[in-house]
Amino acid sequence: MRYEIIRGLFLRRSLAEFTLRRKPNGLGMTLPSSKCTTSSRTGAKAQSILSSRTGAKPRVRELRTMILLSISTSILLSCSSSKEADNADSEITIENRAAEKHVDILVDGKLFTSYVWPDSVMKPVLYPIINSNGTEVTRGFPLKPRPGERTDHPHHVGMWLNYGNVNGYDFWGNSFDIPEDTRNKTGGWIRHVRIGESQGGKNNAKLETFSSWQDPTGKQLLEEKTEFYIITQGSIRIIDRVTTLTATNGDVSFKDTKEGMFAIRVNRGLELPSNEEVTLTDAAGNPTTVKKLSNEGVTGNYESSEGIRGDSVWGTKAKWMDLYGYIGDEKVSLVIVDHPKNPGYPTYWHARGYGLFSANPFGAFDFTKGKETMNFSIANGKSATIRYRVIVSANEHLTNEQINNLADDFSKKY
Repeated sequence: MRYEIIRGLFLRRSLAEFTLRRKPNGLGMTLPSSKCTTSSRTGAKAQSILSSRTGAKPRVRELRTMILLSISTSILLSCSSSKEADNADSEITIENRAAEKHVDILVDGKLFTSYVWPDSVMKPVLYPIINSNGTEVTRGFPLKPRPGERTDHPHHVGMWLNYGNVNGYDFWGNSFDIPEDTRNKTGGWIRHVRIGESQGGKNNAKLETFSSWQDPTGKQLLEEKTEFYIITQGSIRIIDRVTTLTATNGDVSFKDTKEGMFAIRVNRGLELPSNEEVTLTDAAGNPTTVKKLSNEGVTGNYESSEGIRGDSVWGTKAKWMDLYGYIGDEKVSLVIVDHPKNPGYPTYWHARGYGLFSANPFGAFDFTKGKETMNFSIANGKSATIRYRVIVSANEHLTNEQINNLADDFSKKY
């Protein structure tokens, strides 16, 4: 009798832990909820199971009490341990290696990301981006290719901000990795100018950078000042990008195009499974074929703040977008959050299954099939500020509640 009670209790406990779910992962699987929530529900379930056994003998009742005390202690220790980990301080340091064209951002001595400005990329980017478990969430190509990756769109590098039609110049699709005979002749270049203020610290750090948006002749259209705020919350890493663009040589227009604006090219594991080749057309009308590859290890799925999932998020508006999946055996969420002060809030999403994850507030014409236009502009001498938050998890898929809390926090800043 005693053996049957113990065996039944732990079988039910295991079942409860694996049936509690957050959201589907696109593979027909369900994911467990947080440890503390699961344990509490499991404890309640176990108490219900044992309490339902009427007429229990004194020794059985004593055993029941011991088991419940053991489970309760386990729950308290688990929650306490989890809270301690979540509240643990991290030391963020910034190492300026300008002579090597990069600035490294480290958390507890380990690389989180680098601000880099290689000439071949034609814009400064954050690359790579590494979660607290040491997993790279960005694609390696073209800077450091990894086996099995896609090699399309060499201008998709790390995390960046630019646009496909700025006074008629294409800053989005320009790269020296594109053969010269097919490269856009009207391509713009965002040149790194200098590093400004940089300050490390516990759980928070800041890196300030200055860049110049130039046409093919070298004439500056926009002066850029960007502040990167790095935040750690336990195993979660956060990057807040606040970019101010100032028109310095006449008015600057951002004509509607889907090719923009704040983007990340993600690890192969976070792409959405696909069995088809896709032909895409850039702002200049040039086609690019994204080839079909094996879906082994490809587990990603999108979910927007509005509850839309999968490839259907493309061209929709949302306050935030969660790209979640597995990289290897590790659960990862990568989230981009829009800010209420941004133009066109909530933003449109230029988010593709093949690994381009982009927020674009200025592409209304393309996203609505001509029903709406925006044609954003900055008058000469005036400025516009654009703000985005990126959230990177490790060993967990973030819940909508977690994301909403972090989005609310972001909305009160900058």
